[in-house]
Amino acid sequence: MPVFLNFDDPMFDQRFDEILSSERNDSSDVNSVVSDILEDVKRRKDEAVIELTHRFDKIKLKKEELSFSKNEIDKLSSKTTSDERKALDLAANRIRVFHERQKPEDVSWTDDIGIELGWKWTPLDAVGIYVPGGLASYPSSVLMNAIPAKVAGVERIAMMVPTPNGKINPAVLYAAKVSGVDEIYRIGGAQAVAALAYGTPTIPAVDKITGPGNSYVATAKRQVFGHVGIDMIAGPSEVLIIADDDNNPEWIAWDLLSQAEHDENAQSILITTNQSLGELVAKEVEKILASLARRNIAGPSWENFGVIISVPSLNVAAELSNKIAPEHLELCVSNPKALLKKISNAGSVFMGAWTPEAVGDYIGGSNHVLPTARSARFSSGLSVMDFIKRTTTTFVSPDALKSIGPSIETLAGSEGLEAHGLSVTSRLKKLTE
Repeated sequence: MPVFLNFDDPMFDQRFDEILSSERNDSSDVNSVVSDILEDVKRRKDEAVIELTHRFDKIKLKKEELSFSKNEIDKLSSKTTSDERKALDLAANRIRVFHERQKPEDVSWTDDIGIELGWKWTPLDAVGIYVPGGLASYPSSVLMNAIPAKVAGVERIAMMVPTPNGKINPAVLYAAKVSGVDEIYRIGGAQAVAALAYGTPTIPAVDKITGPGNSYVATAKRQVFGHVGIDMIAGPSEVLIIADDDNNPEWIAWDLLSQAEHDENAQSILITTNQSLGELVAKEVEKILASLARRNIAGPSWENFGVIISVPSLNVAAELSNKIAPEHLELCVSNPKALLKKISNAGSVFMGAWTPEAVGDYIGGSNHVLPTARSARFSSGLSVMDFIKRTTTTFVSPDALKSIGPSIETLAGSEGLEAHGLSVTSRLKKLTE
């Protein structure tokens, strides 16, 4: 059974804090293992990648087989069904349109003393996207990572997808085609991250790595950060639903389980102003779990991390939600737009009873790569902004330097940086000659 909390309980604050501080990540220490893998790939390049792929994915590859050929991609992706292709085409188009609106403009202006200031935006040269393989094989992840990069103007997108025992989901390859991925490698795990970060003779290095993965992939991304950029360190998925009286318990139960079925460490939380609704939802969850295909995953998630909280008002619900800072937030209330104004911390918000979080996972258009583990307090979901960089620009005329130069000399002197000050002094002298 999930944890039941009531806001009016004297012990509520303590129990709520325990939930906020609970760890849901894999507790095994993988840092040293990942460090060894990264160092091995950095040193032995393709040879290490081939050996590690054989060890972990049970597939023996030659250098020329590390990537899928165009013929392989065409042949395998054609095995998708007509319905799958139509759905992926629809999703790709909606995701592309949504992200096109995120593209910023270059800006410049001249201030009142004649200094021209501004900034310009430039796409990254090369990006690597990691897509889980095997049981957790998600073509939607390809769309969500590759399309924003393409919209941003990234010239080269390299995709890493593990193929355990040589198997690949054809829909993943079709998604890569419609997203504009340039290279696809059948490599996974920390060795894939290492190859993208450091480069090999067969796999050129990239500037940034994005996409979800297991604890080894997440740890590898953390360790290569600084040498290359990364999107985020994603933890287990999570959903928070705020519900008022007028809701269908079965619908909410399905929404809670749609996150629970991702991972045994995923978390589903319901905050409701109606305690009876919470009890009905819990019963519906148990009923659904009895026949759910992924009950062996969703069951432990709900049992170990499921939470139902009763609150006296939607204002209190919003306050608690902002403390949780959920990855996904559903506002199943009569006036979701009014409640949205009170929400400050959430990865993505789904408004109204007819907007399940699954809309955002696939077809809605917004990105489903989102901050987890309360990191929505300080970060955002993946966007075009992750694939471009801002460069500031300054142009100073002689008259403008004459105006600000003495202040620069003063500040440089106060910091003991002689050359800084004299670089301005030498120019000011020229103006008086």
